[in-house]
Amino acid sequence: MTTAKEIMHPGAQCVTGEQTLADAARIMRERDVGALPICDENMKLLGIVTDRDIVLRCVADGRDPSGVKCVELALGRPMVIEEDEDASLVLEVMEDHRVRRLPVINHPDHQLVGMISEADIARHLPQERLAEFVTAVTR
Repeated sequence: MTTAKEIMHPGAQCVTGEQTLADAARIMRERDVGALPICDENMKLLGIVTDRDIVLRCVADGRDPSGVKCVELALGRPMVIEEDEDASLVLEVMEDHRVRRLPVINHPDHQLVGMISEADIARHLPQERLAEFVTAVTR
């Protein structure tokens, strides 16, 4: 059984809710990623901010990313998976909720321990299952 922990990339860098979207954009550029988890001081997940969020929910509205805090985009509760869950559940959650990135938390602390992206899935799925996955999350 392959687990979420085996698929994820560990040590996801978080931004705090108090950091600005401009800060988040700089970190995304430096790390060459399109999303960052928003965490509190105990590494508990508050939300996720994506490059698309910054453009569509800030810049397109005429707002200044250096004046908008990340927590303002942390709406709702992000989908997560526990690190010991089976890879089939990872796929099911990502497909059912059409998410391209899935935070991985530990149990029982519920602290962020990593992220699973489409690229991580691609490295661990058989080719025939990969096409089905991509179709499900991009429809």
